Amino acid sequence: MSLPKTLAEDVARNLVMVARLIDEDPEEAYAYSRIALRLASRVAAVREAAGFAAYATQKYAEALAEFRAARRMTGSVELWPVMADCERGLGRPERAMAMAGEPEVQKLDKAGQVEMRLVAAGARRDMGQIDAAIVTLQSPELASSSVQPWTPRLRYAYADALLEAGREDEAREWFGKAMEADKDGATDASDRLAELDGVEFVDALGDDDADTPDADAPRDENGPADGSAKA
Repeated sequence: MSLPKTLAEDVARNLVMVARLIDEDPEEAYAYSRIALRLASRVAAVREAAGFAAYATQKYAEALAEFRAARRMTGSVELWPVMADCERGLGRPERAMAMAGEPEVQKLDKAGQVEMRLVAAGARRDMGQIDAAIVTLQSPELASSSVQPWTPRLRYAYADALLEAGREDEAREWFGKAMEADKDGATDASDRLAELDGVEFVDALGDDDADTPDADAPRDENGPADGSAKA
């Protein structure tokens, strides 16, 4: 669907802000997505962006509705995995599992199929089926030594499932493999591995330095950093 030039520019500006803010400030991204949606609700890209903004703020029912609308407009199956994950967010893991068995999955590209596998494994865990979740994640993509964009998350999910099953040695191995593949810090695999190895993060300043702070240094009234990393 084409829009008048001025309206198209307004919509585009809002979509740019959604993309720019969705990771750092999802609530603000959501606000911009609502503006775009009011301006051009019949544009598939707007419905998709609104879906992802709602998803990022855990408004899963709203996200699912937007994804379904975008899919009706385009006929594409690429949103199938995130639609299934919305079902998980709504407390309906059995629906996510049903979606994992639908013909649409076979139409996904490799990245989409891996994403669907991750969602299906998460649904298994939601239902308390940890062994089935582990089996679901066992795949050629997991076994491959080739590093793809999905590799860190796939290995991380496998390690996390192994740990939940009490298989700590195997979990340690796979957290290590996830860390090796995770050059961009998309997961907290390094922190999880350190935790398993009993490593504790401490303040880099010694006691003497802490007792005699630099008078010119800014003071943090909230105390020292705890060394934690964002997942």
